[in-house]
Amino acid sequence: MTLAQIAALTVLAVGIGQLKSGRQLALLAVSTAVLFWLQPLEPLPTLGYWLPFGTLALTIISWVLTSESAARSWSQTWPAAAVIVGVAILVHLNGITGGRLNPAIVSPRPSQALFAIVVTAGLASLLWRWKAPQPFFRIGLSGLIVLAFILIKAPGLVGAAVTLWRSLPLVRGSVDAEVPFSWLGFSYVAFRLLHTVRDRQAGRLPAVSLGEYVIYVIFFPAFTAGPIDRVERFAGDLRSPLELRNDDWLDAGTRLVLGLFKKFVVADLLAVISISDVLVQHVKSAGWMWLFLYAYAFRIYFDFSGYTDIAIGMGRLLGVRLPENFNAPYLKPNIALFWNSWHMSLTQWFRSYVFNPLTRRLRSDRPSLPTWLAVLVTQLVTMVLIGLWHGITWGFALWGLWHGLGLFAHNRWAEFTRGRWPAGSASPSATRAVGILGMILTFNFVAVGWLLFGLSTPALAWQALRMLVAAI
Repeated sequence: MTLAQIAALTVLAVGIGQLKSGRQLALLAVSTAVLFWLQPLEPLPTLGYWLPFGTLALTIISWVLTSESAARSWSQTWPAAAVIVGVAILVHLNGITGGRLNPAIVSPRPSQALFAIVVTAGLASLLWRWKAPQPFFRIGLSGLIVLAFILIKAPGLVGAAVTLWRSLPLVRGSVDAEVPFSWLGFSYVAFRLLHTVRDRQAGRLPAVSLGEYVIYVIFFPAFTAGPIDRVERFAGDLRSPLELRNDDWLDAGTRLVLGLFKKFVVADLLAVISISDVLVQHVKSAGWMWLFLYAYAFRIYFDFSGYTDIAIGMGRLLGVRLPENFNAPYLKPNIALFWNSWHMSLTQWFRSYVFNPLTRRLRSDRPSLPTWLAVLVTQLVTMVLIGLWHGITWGFALWGLWHGLGLFAHNRWAEFTRGRWPAGSASPSATRAVGILGMILTFNFVAVGWLLFGLSTPALAWQALRMLVAAI
């Protein structure tokens, strides 16, 4: 998001937050419009309309398949449905009349837009009434979400999909091969949808209305960059918004200003000297390589935590307290504490839906795996999946593998030292020295891992690593 967009969204948040009635419908309308407004330019112009529409359609179908009868009151459902359809139609009309909501959006033909709305409404109505096979459809929905996620995260598949789309009849617009494909916010939308589907299967999902569910999925302060909230906690704030008193206004404003400073001052300045493909190919000094690597490590932290602060501050203006996402991760003395402090909402999601279920499965199988092997498998699978969540490339997979091996090594070391050096047995000065040493080692371990994350190929990462090691 740009500074102008953040300023506009902040004004909208203040206005909606002060409403005494109609707050949910206003928030739903604005979140739906923002979904289209922030969508970037696509290689096929009409995708600027179809991708946000696809997010809405998938979200509505997900609500139908996960909602209980207690949440299906028609008196609650029709106003939310009318708002969503109304905004989609207005955005379409804005596009075909040359409006300036988003220059990247080229609206499809009216007949196509109407057909898509009718199909979505018809499918939702059919699933609403057809209750018996819903467990099967929920499994199918999860598979569809995962497939869509794989499609947009794999560069080769994206190119093939765009070519296939362009070959379809009645598709408007020409392909711009230089424009990257970007389904805005889908990485976070997918996890919110999967969370609700899985919790519905486990019988843990609370009853939420269509409006509450859609707002949860596309809540405009957080849908592009997180954090990943839980629907039961979010719905509580939505129904009983937190009041804004004097100190609350100050806290929200401070959080917004801090986020803006982190992102648009610190992170953007560090971007100038952060490690990149070009720098790796031209730098000959190991000292400069370490400097550029450290700059990238802090840049990615200030960039991401800055956006989180903006989202939390904006959410607070709307009466919603979003979860924290960072807790001084670079000051932690080991890699396990680092991951308990870095992108915490993502880590907690994977712990709940990947790590813990996989651990229980491995321990319940007969014969069960040895403890060390079960730990290794669960750590590697979880961290490689976290890496692939950022993009399906060898670099991200190896980055996840790097952290999985680091977590496994820490786990084994902790087990080895537990009986030999009990907690509290060392002097305070020795404990402090060990903590500082651990912090330095952990930070450098994480920083070296950023080579795989920030450079385009593992070969470039290896080239940079060889130069870094040469300086030691």
